[in-house]
Amino acid sequence: MSSNRELGDPYELVVVGAGPAGLAAATAAAGLGINTVLLDEQSSLGGQIYRAIEETPLADPAVLGKSYGRGRLLVRSFVASGARHIPGASVWHVAEGQGGCLTVGLSVGSAAHMIEARRVILATGALERPFPIPGWTLPGVLAAGGAQTLLKSAAIVPAGYVVLAGTGPLLWLFAAQMLRAGGRITAFLDTASVENRRAALAHLPGFLASSYFREGLDLMRAVRRGAQVVRGVKALVAHGTERLSEVAFRRLGSTEERIPADILLLHQGVVPDLNLAAAAGCKLTWDERQLAFLPVTDRWGASSVEGIAIAGDGAGIMGSEAAAERGRLAALDAACRLGRITQSDRDRKAAPVAKALARATRGRAFLDALFRPTRAFRVPEGETIVCRCEEVTARQVRESAAFGCPGPNQLKAFLRAGMGPCQGRMCGLTVSALLAEARGVTMGEIGYFRLRPPVKPLTLSELAALPATPAAMEAVGR
Repeated sequence: MSSNRELGDPYELVVVGAGPAGLAAATAAAGLGINTVLLDEQSSLGGQIYRAIEETPLADPAVLGKSYGRGRLLVRSFVASGARHIPGASVWHVAEGQGGCLTVGLSVGSAAHMIEARRVILATGALERPFPIPGWTLPGVLAAGGAQTLLKSAAIVPAGYVVLAGTGPLLWLFAAQMLRAGGRITAFLDTASVENRRAALAHLPGFLASSYFREGLDLMRAVRRGAQVVRGVKALVAHGTERLSEVAFRRLGSTEERIPADILLLHQGVVPDLNLAAAAGCKLTWDERQLAFLPVTDRWGASSVEGIAIAGDGAGIMGSEAAAERGRLAALDAACRLGRITQSDRDRKAAPVAKALARATRGRAFLDALFRPTRAFRVPEGETIVCRCEEVTARQVRESAAFGCPGPNQLKAFLRAGMGPCQGRMCGLTVSALLAEARGVTMGEIGYFRLRPPVKPLTLSELAALPATPAAMEAVGR
């Protein structure tokens, strides 16, 4: 086991995640004289939203749009800040340690380490919401976010009969990016409901005054010019034997229609990546507007666990610009709690950040209402796979509820759902929704998976190499 000194002495601040929130938080903290390290799984800075921002393989990065270019300033500011960056670092544990410090467990280069920090900011970002439809496990069916990652990092554009289905800003953005990159879209199946548009109207004034309005309008116009957009899709099935061959769908009041498909890209919004925060013991709450569990935080991002703050989309979906501002607020609060600035200094420095955050979030309520996923695509039926890791179906989850299973944590004993390599990332919301509906309770009452470290897969050799310290024993459940 390598000593902690190979990763540096204990840090005042550890930031997890190198997306907009993490970059902004680490930059601001280092600028205030805080000994800061930024940990991220990727080999380069930028997170998912700004992936490969400084090393894009695309001949013309402009195909990704203006919003992608904003990440370059964040990355360059961080590099100039003096904060340390450890790439390829998979963080699998955060917990209270000794002497008022926090312990962070991570793996770098197939070696596990435990480091100490006085404060931790989790900037783990978002995950794509599960989209469980019949046939979604067939080869050829992918998440739209995954396809976008391939475009950014490897300049790969889907070919053949390509169908995009679902709802959400990212789906429209990727469709436009794909068209600009020379790709072709067979059909764009829009699952947003008429009711969504009516609900969104109440928030229209704020949206018209936001930065989202013009950019979103341009995206939708570009997609409608370059692809067949089918609105009001109510049902969706992927068909094929050994791989995807066609997509069946139904519109309101219509019979089933079928189109050929080599690739089906699914997306219905994003939700906070909660696994690390939940495993650290941070309290969660159900947010009905975003249809997601969120960590409970204050205006500075401070969680229910002393020393741990959560910034960016990991604390609630607000977009990349807002994520950066929330990262700066978390850094200012960390500086105050570490004694680097006074509370009055913190509040004074935070005032312009808070104004920028308010501008960045203007119009968010409109987007949440317009792109709200419908029940039909959140709560599957019959033999549709729910947990891909353990191949658990919707019918089995409902039957377990009928047998007396009270919640998602007990379901692990019934079906092992949520115990696979993804640790519930792909099924957590679906499992909770199925159980809540079957038992006639709310999502807040049914709750979410109780997660324990390690939240990322570790090899036995990594575990065996850890020293027998109390922190290491707690982290691996010995």
